[in-house]
Amino acid sequence: MTFSHLDERGMPNMVDVGGKQISLRTAVARSIVSLPAEVLEQLTNGDIQTKKGSVFQTAIIAGIMAAKKTGELIPLCHPLGLDNCNINIHLSEEQEVVIDCTATITAKTGVEMEALVGSSIAALTVYDMCKALSHDIVIKETKLMEKTGGKRDFKRA
Repeated sequence: MTFSHLDERGMPNMVDVGGKQISLRTAVARSIVSLPAEVLEQLTNGDIQTKKGSVFQTAIIAGIMAAKKTGELIPLCHPLGLDNCNINIHLSEEQEVVIDCTATITAKTGVEMEALVGSSIAALTVYDMCKALSHDIVIKETKLMEKTGGKRDFKRA
C-alpha cells in the first residue's frame, strides 16, 4: 500500500484525477462536542442563544463555508465546487452535541475532506460561541461516517 499524496520519490504530490470517471460522490462526517452543565442549561428550543447570536445556526453557516474552502485549507486537496453541503446539529441521548456534515458532488474526486472540515469547523464554532460560559468544552472526535462513489464505498457500523 502506498500513500496517494506521495510520488515515486516520496515527495508531496496532488493526486491526478484526470483519468477517473465522473460520478456522484457523497460523504458524511461527524463531530461530537461535550458541553458542561452550565452550557447545556442555556439550551432552549434546540439551540443556545448568546450575545454573539444563535450557536447552532452560526455553526451551520461556518461549517458550510469551511467545507467550500477545503481546497484552500488542506494543501493537496483539489478545489471543488460542491453540489450540496448540509449540516445537521442535534443533542444526543448522552447530552452531547452531534454535528453531521454531508457533502455531495458530481466529479472525479470525493468529498470526504470537505465533510470532515465542515463538521470540524462547526464544532470549533460551537466552542468559540460558548467559551464565555465555560472553557470545559471538549471536541471529542471527528470521523468519517460514510462515503459513496469513487473506487470503494465506506460505511461505519
